[in-house]
Amino acid sequence: MSQSFDAIIIGAGQAGPSLAGRLTTSGMKVLMVERKLFGGTCVNTGCMPTKTMVASAYAAHLARRGGDYGVVIEQPIRVNMQRVRQRADTVTLNARTGVENWLRGMKNCTVIEGHARFTGPHTISIDGVLFDAPRIFLNVGGRANIPDMPGIGDVDYLTNTGMMQLDVLPKHLVVIGGSYIGLEFAQMYRRFGSQVTIVEKGPRLVGREDEDVSEAIKDILENEGISCRLNANCIAFKPHEGGTEVHLDCDSDERSVVGSHVLLAIGRRPNTDDLDLEKAGIATDERGYIKVDDYLATSVEGTWALGDCNGKGAFTHTAYNDFEIVAANLLDGEDRRVSERVQGYALYIDPPLGRVGMSETQAKATGRPILVSKRPMTRVGRAVEKDETQGFMKIVADAQTKQILGAAILGTSGDEAIHGILDAMSAKMDYPTLKWAVPIHPTVSELIPTVLGDLAPLDHT
Repeated sequence: MSQSFDAIIIGAGQAGPSLAGRLTTSGMKVLMVERKLFGGTCVNTGCMPTKTMVASAYAAHLARRGGDYGVVIEQPIRVNMQRVRQRADTVTLNARTGVENWLRGMKNCTVIEGHARFTGPHTISIDGVLFDAPRIFLNVGGRANIPDMPGIGDVDYLTNTGMMQLDVLPKHLVVIGGSYIGLEFAQMYRRFGSQVTIVEKGPRLVGREDEDVSEAIKDILENEGISCRLNANCIAFKPHEGGTEVHLDCDSDERSVVGSHVLLAIGRRPNTDDLDLEKAGIATDERGYIKVDDYLATSVEGTWALGDCNGKGAFTHTAYNDFEIVAANLLDGEDRRVSERVQGYALYIDPPLGRVGMSETQAKATGRPILVSKRPMTRVGRAVEKDETQGFMKIVADAQTKQILGAAILGTSGDEAIHGILDAMSAKMDYPTLKWAVPIHPTVSELIPTVLGDLAPLDHT
């Protein structure tokens, strides 16, 4: 005999609690299931604790640069890693407790902590107890990907989750993976005082970005003393008296590096392999992501997948937008689709990279006539005043439709300034209209109309 609800939500990450709020307000009886930590990746091991630590690292970096601003600070700067972790833990605990208290106090919402597994299309089992609902929403998130690399089972290693438990300063942190998570931790721990080496199998860092963006990021990191080992085509591990020896390259003279700690930052994978989805008939792709349509519905009627597990965006903001799409369609009679979303994201090194839409490389690949404009941050007054002039701003537009196709702002406040372009793209505003905006001085955003004014044709061949 199963217990019946109007809706079951599996996973209390970014999308789940807000969806529970909308469904219960509409009069539905909702079951919320969470098997581990309320708040999901963002609250517990992602955005909130890591950006708290990024802030601590920035404070250390700025203190070391005090003399550049005429501020005399005793050197060398010391970092209290226990206090750094305490700050991050406090931010996480407050957020996690807030989410849990909200759900437990929500009228018409029953909260169960446990591992849900499907027994049929609309039935789940939790510790042997059955529950059913005509609507089931999967918000189960993801976790660090651990590839089967030679020797990985013989050594200790950290993932983004393990890094959150670390309260000592690594003597030498070796980061495997030169993308977003790896680069943020690499710069962070270099600023805390560790020696840091980034190991990347590909020919450049953050390979999905334009080559000029990748090169600029590499320069930023190397200028802070971080070693970048690219084209590492023979990555393997073995124990060493100094920690772990990481074999890198079969061709180079410097074929290995020894780290006191190793961080694996080689992508993410969805938490879908232990839900018995096959018993419900819910289809997944070859990587385990739940297949969904433009409305986030799965292959089984009455079930939806939101957040990291659907492969439509591995970000907190896209997970929340998944909730908004589903709620608007189910409860408000709207016709919202994932394909309408303008994709934006940021890389939180310092200075940060704000990105939206297509890269220049992607735009050129479409074969359409495009316009490109680029301005170094050395010509942005706000950056000069702050003495933070690394990076550049770049915008790509369609020469015929006058629509902005994408932009990259690698520089101080780039993660904030990018929203002016993101908003214009979401509103389908053409670039000549945005060019006549009158932004506030002195800001980074004030240069957006100027950069738009300098758009010029680019031969896509």
